[in-house]
Amino acid sequence: MHISLLYIFDLFGTAIFAISGVLLAGRLKMDPFGMVVLASVTAIGGGSIRDMMLGSTPVFWIIDNNYLWVVFVTCLFTLLLVRRPRKLSWYVLPVCDAIGLAVFVGIGVEKSLLLQDSMLVAVIMGVITGCGGGIIRDILAREIPMVLRSEIYATACIAGGIIHTLSLYFDLPSQVSFLLGVTTTLTIRLAAIRWHLALPTLSLKH
Repeated sequence: MHISLLYIFDLFGTAIFAISGVLLAGRLKMDPFGMVVLASVTAIGGGSIRDMMLGSTPVFWIIDNNYLWVVFVTCLFTLLLVRRPRKLSWYVLPVCDAIGLAVFVGIGVEKSLLLQDSMLVAVIMGVITGCGGGIIRDILAREIPMVLRSEIYATACIAGGIIHTLSLYFDLPSQVSFLLGVTTTLTIRLAAIRWHLALPTLSLKH
């Protein structure tokens, strides 16, 4: 995928994840500093973990401060436009999170393949990019991360990453492969939200 288009998708995903962080912070009645912190870790946390694991340092937002500006501006606009986040419909936060998740998985796969050749590692890096920031966000918000619940979350990331890498393996254009992966992740996650789909839980008998 052409780097400029990838960059646009990356900034878009950063903004979407920042919004989900601000909305969660608003529902928990955090102050503006808390909102910025929660938005920041949600937006750039997963990518930071990915870059450190791949040895791509300094991490992306230190090299390119535009990511930080996107987070700060998104926080400001979200605060101005959404004055009462606790009054929002229940599905707003999950849907925003699903969009950011799908985009970030695609970004993670793409960047991983730019730095190394293993498609398995690329899928793993896609999952980390998509889920890492949300895990940090939920821990700071004193909630059980969605990836550790029975919700179809990480599973959607894995499916999207596999479709993305398989499309590249069968020589589909990178743009098409990216969109197929993102669409797969988003469709599965939105379906799980809409119909309350979940994975079976492990029940141990004593």
